[in-house]
Amino acid sequence: RGGSGWARAPCVCPRPVDANRPRRRRRRRLRAGGARRMRPLPGALGVAAAAALWLLLLLLPRTRADEHEHTYQDKEEVVLWMNTVGPYHNRQETYKYFSLPFCVGSKKSISHYHETLGEALQGVELEFSGLDIKFKDDVMPATYCEIDLDKEKRDAFVYAIKNHYWYQMYIDDLPIWGIVGEADENGEDYYLWTYKKLEIGFNGNRIVDVNLTSEGKVKLVPNTKIQMSYSVKWKKSDVKFEDRFDKYLDPSFFQHRIHWFSIFNSFMMVIFLVGLVSMILMRTLRKDYARYSKEEEMDDMDRDLGDEYGWKQVHGDVFRPSSHPLIFSSLIGSGCQIFAVSLIVIIVAMIEDLYTERGSMLSTAIFVYAATSPVNGYFGGSLYARQGGRRWIKQMFIGAFLIPAMVCGTAFFINFIAIYYHASRAIPFGTMVAVCCICFFVILPLNLVGTILGRNLSGQPNFPCRVNAVPRPIPEKKWFMEPAVIVCLGGILPFGSIFIEMYFIFTSFWAYKIYYVYGFMMLVLVILCIVTVCVTIVCTYFLLNAEDYRWQWTSFLSAASTAIYVYMYSFYYYFFKTKMYGLFQTSFYFGYMAVFSTALGIMCGAIGYMGTSAFVRKIYTNVKID
Repeated sequence: RGGSGWARAPCVCPRPVDANRPRRRRRRRLRAGGARRMRPLPGALGVAAAAALWLLLLLLPRTRADEHEHTYQDKEEVVLWMNTVGPYHNRQETYKYFSLPFCVGSKKSISHYHETLGEALQGVELEFSGLDIKFKDDVMPATYCEIDLDKEKRDAFVYAIKNHYWYQMYIDDLPIWGIVGEADENGEDYYLWTYKKLEIGFNGNRIVDVNLTSEGKVKLVPNTKIQMSYSVKWKKSDVKFEDRFDKYLDPSFFQHRIHWFSIFNSFMMVIFLVGLVSMILMRTLRKDYARYSKEEEMDDMDRDLGDEYGWKQVHGDVFRPSSHPLIFSSLIGSGCQIFAVSLIVIIVAMIEDLYTERGSMLSTAIFVYAATSPVNGYFGGSLYARQGGRRWIKQMFIGAFLIPAMVCGTAFFINFIAIYYHASRAIPFGTMVAVCCICFFVILPLNLVGTILGRNLSGQPNFPCRVNAVPRPIPEKKWFMEPAVIVCLGGILPFGSIFIEMYFIFTSFWAYKIYYVYGFMMLVLVILCIVTVCVTIVCTYFLLNAEDYRWQWTSFLSAASTAIYVYMYSFYYYFFKTKMYGLFQTSFYFGYMAVFSTALGIMCGAIGYMGTSAFVRKIYTNVKID
């Protein structure tokens, strides 16, 4: 829209450097003086420590000392970076800015490299605009280049205008949005915005505000020349440097009354559900304990003639190892790791404003996931050992690569489509190698450490009841007590507690909103955990009361079925809340929504199983078993 500046998702730009001086990367040097010599760590622990240090150096931004100070001297160069261009309705379908036949300014080009792994994965492609901008130095309207518009270039601009292409620029980390052009009311003539009017606000020696106004509408006519011009106006601003990203936030959307009401509604659901579960289980279990105590006083004849039923009858099979223990323990370990990653990343996002740095959220998630690999190994390895598994090395490999294989497989499949489209989202080969190195040299060693600790510290099967040598036959029961029915119904309440928050999360990722209310996300995560545990405990109690001891997979899948409802909701969101189109955007959306839903399901399943396991152990510990 000509005459209006667009500002959306914040990112980080390198600090401007002299265009006439070749750009060089500075390498960090470790100081030897004063460093205390350390003994080499033994075995896998030393490898894991070295791998974690290597990952930290890989993910942290390089040359931070001279490119992220955000301070300028008068007349010092300020670089205008051109990032990407793409359809407005397809946020993830972006291309290099100069993939359209725009011309570049006369200044010498400055190369840019990906500072973090997250920046490379998100398809950031910064290119120097060639515009001469200096700190506090106004620039009167001036032509910086000329487009020789032939038929091929005109067709490219017309296609971009028809599909509502917009472009993104950065000045000192601050993003700017602009639209390529517009069509007339009849859709016959197309016009290109040729004049960029920049207004930059400064506070002291820092840039705190940037606005873009697009003017100079020129009709696209083949075999003509179009002059591109710009101007820069500096103005003093009272905005503090720490608050300069506040203009990109949308409190009216995220702090709307509906958002608060959904949190309150979910909280009341938790109170009601916890109270209901406590009342039902406590009263029912008290009656069960009284009945079982009365049976202890009977003689053998009365006990044999009595009507024996309930969860006590399966005490010899309730702690029997689950079917497919290798896969089951790997899923539990991966779910515990995903929960740890979610909790840590949300806490970090609450403390630090990660949205102010380009790719910082993704880099933080990758680093935390790699660093929490011992959690996966500990819970997965210990559970596999308690269930009598002997192929623990195979279980360790499956647990370590289950989530990375799912994510990388989906990303590499979508990457082929991105390469076909020549999109900026195409992951470079070097980034793929870096991700594979993280999996093999960081995640795997740390997972090995966790597996060894889990097997040695909590791998002993200290169950309160002995396991019978011969499995007990499972009696027939009503259709609604079948595990398949319980699994399908188990995810309704957990999804009901989070689906409003899913709308805000989806909107921030697939549309042009910046999610910053991580306190709400923390509350929703806590509510989700409580609701999931309560639902799985109730489902498991009914299952055991029907003398069906197959509770491990049932508790996991009944909680994991939340993912099915989330993925179904993503279809509704795609068709009714967005205007996405095209193969690339559609495959990107449904591919990564499948990854998100699966990861959420594995996390919920692990939470449900852990809570149910504690409940089962508790009730069988408190009852007397012959």
